[in-house]
Amino acid sequence: MASAHFNHRKYQPVEPVTGFTRTWPDRRVTEAPIWASVDLRDGNQALLEPMNVAQKQRLWHLLVKLGIKEIEIGFPSASQPDYDFTRWLIEENQIPDDVRVQVLVQAREELIAKTFEALKGVKQAVVHVYNSTSRIQRERVFGMDRDAIKSIAVQGAGWVKEYAEKYPDTDWTFQYSPESFTSTEVDYAVEVCDAVMAVWQPTPEKRCILNLPTTVEVGPPNHFADQVEYFCQHLNNRDSAIISVHTHNDRGGAVASAELALMAGADRVEGTLLGNGERTGNMDIVTLAINLYSQGVDPQLDLSNPDEIIQTCTECTGLPIHPRHPWIGELVYTAFSGSHQDAIRKSLKQQHEDEPWQVAYLPIDPADLGRDYQAVIRVNSQSGKGGMTFLLERDFGISIPRWLQLELAPLVQKKSEEQGGELDSQVIHDLLIKHFVQDTSPVSLEGYRIERSGDNETLSADIQVEGESLSIAGKGKGAMAAFINAWQTRTGLAIHVVDYAEHAMGEGSDVAAAAYVQLNVDGQRVSGMAVDADTVSASLKAVVSGLNRSGQATQLTDSAARQQA
Repeated sequence: MASAHFNHRKYQPVEPVTGFTRTWPDRRVTEAPIWASVDLRDGNQALLEPMNVAQKQRLWHLLVKLGIKEIEIGFPSASQPDYDFTRWLIEENQIPDDVRVQVLVQAREELIAKTFEALKGVKQAVVHVYNSTSRIQRERVFGMDRDAIKSIAVQGAGWVKEYAEKYPDTDWTFQYSPESFTSTEVDYAVEVCDAVMAVWQPTPEKRCILNLPTTVEVGPPNHFADQVEYFCQHLNNRDSAIISVHTHNDRGGAVASAELALMAGADRVEGTLLGNGERTGNMDIVTLAINLYSQGVDPQLDLSNPDEIIQTCTECTGLPIHPRHPWIGELVYTAFSGSHQDAIRKSLKQQHEDEPWQVAYLPIDPADLGRDYQAVIRVNSQSGKGGMTFLLERDFGISIPRWLQLELAPLVQKKSEEQGGELDSQVIHDLLIKHFVQDTSPVSLEGYRIERSGDNETLSADIQVEGESLSIAGKGKGAMAAFINAWQTRTGLAIHVVDYAEHAMGEGSDVAAAAYVQLNVDGQRVSGMAVDADTVSASLKAVVSGLNRSGQATQLTDSAARQQA
């Protein structure tokens, strides 16, 4: 029923695309697209607080590490921080030879001139020029007709070509976007792009990029696929253009639109890690890549350690990740339902290494993404983790975080099944200490010293490793970060904090602290716990417990031996 405040009659459906032969529903995506990250430009401009230089540098290094070969780094003609970041990448030789940086610029000569100035000395780069082409923009924003809007695109393409010729030592790639492509008459979008290509004169050996954005997602994914296929079928010199898509998530279909666009003939996909972007966000590169992976297609990206991706993105952008985020959310491989648990157990028991993955409720093997099987099957009855948590809090003052509850619950359940009945709080406490407090062997922390300087702390620690004394030192924001940095520096291990919790225990003279940490050590998740006189000591010993449990702790002595050799 319509109302004054919620009236569907205000809106019109998108017009069907006609005049082409629809073939995309019968196609399959059999290889990875060209991936192009826009985290540092589109993603950054959508943040409440744009990234600072250190955060941009950190995210840049992650994008390169994951294997993304085309990275849009900013809008250097319109932003001094973007200009400075561009110069840092070039002057500090931060761009690998197989990576192309991309910059965005409007079709205005003074901005194009400054863009090329910012890129001076780069080995190879994509210059991405755009202008709005939709009917709404033409009629209600610019007050221009089709020919006038097309002339802006043609003039911008000419300036890009002209200024590129002034820097002949760089391998330039030109990219054009008809902004608001999905709201542009598709025949007119082809007309404008043909005109741009006529200026650039690309060849099959030296192609340009034509990027088709759902600047605002206005229709379903199948409609976008129709638009892309129409475009590919009607474009002159199709073999001289890389067709790229840049999908937004206003209707929740950014990933689906990009995936169908690949079926419709697109070669390249722009997006962001975890989908950050304006309004509801950009296309999520991680989700689409694992979609392909789940269909037996190599995504050509290293996504085996999603904890590192999550930690870096959340810390750089300030945006959290939903626990049910596709593929990599904390709860996506968790079954609370008894029937689901039973189906998973039975499937895993029959799954063999030399056969395709066939496990009920698990479309991919969680281990491929660093998830262990303890997190797959969880008990959520009142007598499960809720009961054990209550007893630990009541009798021992221990308040374990949820993620540790989920790891302890199967151990408690197994013990209960072995004893054939109820477990008292002491048995549950003993299981917790036995399995998660391992801060004495093979490595123990004998002492530490902390020096503060501004926001950073320098920590020197005395370590015992199987009877051998060592000293390690590191820096970081907080004692635990400095301790982990010290360990990483000595061993070369990749250590990331997935989660952390602490609390005081007792009152008066018996005050003590408990600390809990969940680490990702070279792609393996492991938890550790410790109790000590203060939270700093407890947190450091919790890290030691986690590293001891990971089996990687003895790398301290291995690295010491290598240094002596």
